[in-house]
Amino acid sequence: MSDVTLDRRGSTPAVPIVSPRELLPYALFAGVLMMLLIFFVGAEEGATSIIGGHSVHEFVHDARHLLGFPCH
Repeated sequence: MSDVTLDRRGSTPAVPIVSPRELLPYALFAGVLMMLLIFFVGAEEGATSIIGGHSVHEFVHDARHLLGFPCH
């Protein structure tokens, strides 16, 4: 059978309660991922470049303009 519990009326499933402690690893992962994304779109160029060449710059070129980062 199913592990879904129903409310008193028996018509809708109960909403599970998730504590902040359980969400912390996912929030940290999402934060690090977003920081990397912002770095590669906004700052991966010139003196702050981690990956040499222009491959990353060309890959995210349109995203840079869409988000308002100057690159020319």
